[in-house]
Amino acid sequence: MNNDSHQDALDQDADEDDRTQPLIAHLTELRDRLLHSVVAILVIFLSLFYFANDIYYFVSEPLRQFLPEGTTMIATDVASPFLTPFKLTLVASIVFAMPFLLYQAWSFIAPGMYQKEKRIAIPLLISSIVLFYAGLAFAYYVVFPLVFGFFSSVAPEGVSYTPDIARFLDMVLKLFFAFGIAFEIPIATVLMIWAGITTPAALVEKRPYIVVGCFIFGMLLTPPDIISQALLAIPMWLLFELGIIFGRMIKK
Repeated sequence: MNNDSHQDALDQDADEDDRTQPLIAHLTELRDRLLHSVVAILVIFLSLFYFANDIYYFVSEPLRQFLPEGTTMIATDVASPFLTPFKLTLVASIVFAMPFLLYQAWSFIAPGMYQKEKRIAIPLLISSIVLFYAGLAFAYYVVFPLVFGFFSSVAPEGVSYTPDIARFLDMVLKLFFAFGIAFEIPIATVLMIWAGITTPAALVEKRPYIVVGCFIFGMLLTPPDIISQALLAIPMWLLFELGIIFGRMIKK
């Protein structure tokens, strides 16, 4: 009996070791991929930092073109001329590294997926990157000129319109984030349908609530003007409809 008990204990320890080793291997792989992601962001940042002021100049162009003649943007904080382009360059580095970051995430989870799941997940991954960049481009080329043109036109008489560079950047990053996330709505919709959380028919029934939710989301994430709110809410609604269309295709 003693020998049998001793053997059972050894077998139990061996099973625990077998379970622990895969966990340690996964944690090690996760650490390595996170490290690779950080290194990629750092390399891009060091490559772009020399052009930090040029990047800020490019991003601020939609506002500067509406400034009254003879006026410029201002810096009210002592460190703003350095910290503001620094912050923008860091965010830009993360944005440029996004495909590599998503590739690292995909490489970590892909071994645990079935082949059928991979055939759907790969197009979704690529589409999410394209839609994210499309959201940023839509914000910069469509939304910014309209929003900043509106703000510059409603300044009261006798008030000099000279925006602060740090506050401008905070607003721009908020809009970039809002539109980048909003353009991921088709991916989120398809994923919910694919996972069985909902169905295209159920989403169609909830369409009025979704439309109201889009405008509420636009109100919370954009400046307090109807132009930017509508420019975020309407594309969100259209992208939701696009997600239903692709969701029906995947359901079939």
